[in-house]
Amino acid sequence: MRPMRSMGGGGFGFTGVESMAAKLAIGLVVGSVISLALGNAGMLLLLSPGGVIFDLQVWQPFTYAFVERNPIGIIFGAIILYSIGGGLEMSWGSRRLLWVVWGGTVLSAFLMVLLNLVMPLPSGYPGGSVMTTLAWVAYGLSIGRGQSNFWGIPITGNVLAAIGVGFVLLNGLAGSWVSQIPQLFAILIAFAYVKGGSPRRLMLRVQHWRLQRQLRGRSRHLKVLSREQDRPDDRYLN
Repeated sequence: MRPMRSMGGGGFGFTGVESMAAKLAIGLVVGSVISLALGNAGMLLLLSPGGVIFDLQVWQPFTYAFVERNPIGIIFGAIILYSIGGGLEMSWGSRRLLWVVWGGTVLSAFLMVLLNLVMPLPSGYPGGSVMTTLAWVAYGLSIGRGQSNFWGIPITGNVLAAIGVGFVLLNGLAGSWVSQIPQLFAILIAFAYVKGGSPRRLMLRVQHWRLQRQLRGRSRHLKVLSREQDRPDDRYLN
């Protein structure tokens, strides 16, 4: 089943809190409220690439995905996760949605930790926008050239994904590119997964390549009989 192809026009996938998309949206709201209520202590839930290594704050790559520090980010992040996540869940299922959207956000955090070994990065990255960006771009790419719409405007899925990328680029131009590095990693992860980078698809491609190589190797030992005298005497075939 294809994901529901609408954005902002109503009619999204799941309405109950039992769906994974709803749980991710609720998790973002709850985590953000807890982080804000704790004040400075709540910053420990955000991602500090240097702190993960040097201060052993190893929980941050897993918790920062559910934290935003401004009301607009919390509200719209929850709406995007619930609506777009619901569409992806209809197509992928709950477990795959969790592993791709939340797991990809965690992977982006670990890539940040590795990057911090090369260049020092600031602390306090919220991950709610990273998770919503990954879901948005993956949703658009999964539709591809198929029809979608953005607040009533008919567009293709690829254009919808490009709009998600555009938000990240605009934020980088308006603010700091360093602050958008996790989102850029999330875009690359979404593209790699949807366009054939899942472990199962990679394994199938490797198996296909090995089979083609074996067939080519066997074909070198075959001899084409072009002349009549090269053909065996068929009197003894029966």
